[in-house]
Amino acid sequence: MARRYFEARKGRIEIIPMIDVMFFLLVFFIMITLQMIPDQGLALQLPRSSRSRRLPHPHFTIDIEKSGSVSVKGRTYDMTRLEYLLRSDGDPAKTRLTIAADRNVPFQDFIHVMDTCRKAGVSDIGIAAKPAG
Repeated sequence: MARRYFEARKGRIEIIPMIDVMFFLLVFFIMITLQMIPDQGLALQLPRSSRSRRLPHPHFTIDIEKSGSVSVKGRTYDMTRLEYLLRSDGDPAKTRLTIAADRNVPFQDFIHVMDTCRKAGVSDIGIAAKPAG
């Protein structure tokens, strides 16, 4: 009986680690892709401020046009529908939003939007402005 010291073993491909790697790649790809999608908005003449600074990326950007109409991501909302949209975003207390109003918008229209956001429970509200200069 002859002994073989080096038996030829057939190579195996382990599939479980390959699946794990593919899931990690998929998750990273989705996260990067979601951050690359631009928000839709309007071209507004924002007021200028010498104290403006960069805000964290908001969940919503609320645009107020000269005519007083309010839009979010290209869709026009009245105050009731805007409040419903903000309430339906999960936890409104953790929702970040930015209000971008044209410089010719009456201040009362801006206050109506702020009141609606506060009534919906949103407390992290930023105001869009262009840097002076």
